[in-house]
Amino acid sequence: MSLYIVVGYGPAGAATARLLAGQGHTVRVVTRSGRAPEPGIEHVAADATDAARLAETARGATAIFGCAAPPYHRWTKEWPPLVAALAEAAEATGAVLVMLGNLYGYGPVDGPLTEDLPLAATGPKGRVRAAVWERVRSLHEQGRIRAVEVRASDFFGPGVTDGGHLAGRFMPPLLRGKAVTALGDPDAPHSWSYLPDVAAALVEAAGEERAWGRAWHVPTEPPLSVREMADRLAAAAGTAPVTVRATPPAVLAVASLFSPLLRELKEIRYQFDRPFVVDSSAYRSAFAVRSTPVDEQVEATVAWWRERPATGG
Repeated sequence: MSLYIVVGYGPAGAATARLLAGQGHTVRVVTRSGRAPEPGIEHVAADATDAARLAETARGATAIFGCAAPPYHRWTKEWPPLVAALAEAAEATGAVLVMLGNLYGYGPVDGPLTEDLPLAATGPKGRVRAAVWERVRSLHEQGRIRAVEVRASDFFGPGVTDGGHLAGRFMPPLLRGKAVTALGDPDAPHSWSYLPDVAAALVEAAGEERAWGRAWHVPTEPPLSVREMADRLAAAAGTAPVTVRATPPAVLAVASLFSPLLRELKEIRYQFDRPFVVDSSAYRSAFAVRSTPVDEQVEATVAWWRERPATGG
């Protein structure tokens, strides 16, 4: 079995670490504060922007998974040094660098998102995500590191809490049969990345040499609007269909005065005001991981939220 380094322990980092540990590998998770050890998982407290410390922690590792993310409102300042340290550690150790990416770098696009689209984002968060991947890809092409980026849409599923659009602000009221709110048009088709599929794709890409050197989209089910997802979730929960309300732009503008997160969401509002559809056919044609059927996604998510005390379930 191999040693793997997972940097960051948010939903994707935790799911990836637990998947690897479940496969019998040794897993070392790097976060600022560290945690108590878990079966098969060692937690190390370290600053991931300290390239020397990260390289020391990753010595002997097969792959480094970059699953950490700065606070949303500090992306432009903190993404470049974080990714620079990840790349330096990969170069120093020879470990494959597996970047968890997102779809911001494309910017607004008419039609489905494919990996061959230009990274033409005009907003600051989209530009910085594009820039750090281009830097990593350049190092790969120079032969200095081996790297791959796996891009996900909005996370959904067990383990996704505060940061998800179908999570902390959505699931507890839905389980009580109460109205829920959506950013943008609740009837616009939208692609959702199921968290276990994200972890599975990251792990598979790490071990597939032919995946390296480019970006891939996480295998994703056909798009469903927020309203359609709410209907499916309510049906799985055995509650009556809930009312889904759009957040009026004026309300969002006022709330943004008091919330850094809501201020930052204005840049990617386009993803919810119109269809936002991921094409993951390139991944499906090349590799083994497949997206989990949406009914299974919904049932597992409802069950997970019902086990949380905050849901009252």
